[in-house]
Amino acid sequence: MRPRQRDGSRANPAGRLDTDSEGLVVLTADGALQARIAHPKHKLAKTYWVQVEGNPSDVQLATLRQGVALDGVLTRPATARAMPEPPGLWPREPPIRVRKAIPTAWLELVLHEGRNRQVRRMTAAVGLPTLRLIRWSVGPWTLEGLASGSWRRESNMLPML
Repeated sequence: MRPRQRDGSRANPAGRLDTDSEGLVVLTADGALQARIAHPKHKLAKTYWVQVEGNPSDVQLATLRQGVALDGVLTRPATARAMPEPPGLWPREPPIRVRKAIPTAWLELVLHEGRNRQVRRMTAAVGLPTLRLIRWSVGPWTLEGLASGSWRRESNMLPML
């Protein structure tokens, strides 16, 4: 059941995560804010931390930055960089599959669109299958200081967007 706001209205998610992904979901009862967050025309930045199979090359990162063809359509340019494993991550349930002979690495991807399973499809297209996917931020909101499964109330941030 969706949580009720103080005025009795129900909060709705602005965007979604697939069942294999973790991280930030913004809930709001403000329809204008929800549209601003979710609609691609606003190009709101969404930051993902992605654990991939393999070590990313400069060419693979450059391809992610320039855009990847998904279903014959090029994705918008993204920010892509290798990063160290994020400190203090909660355990993944169920745990990711680890193969001893294949290294893993972490990437930070910042997208300005949200196609179906886009991050997973982009990393797979450049030869780096996704093992773990965490949405770290949506616009001005981040997971900073939040434990897995917790939440916090924010003031209306529409003017900041």
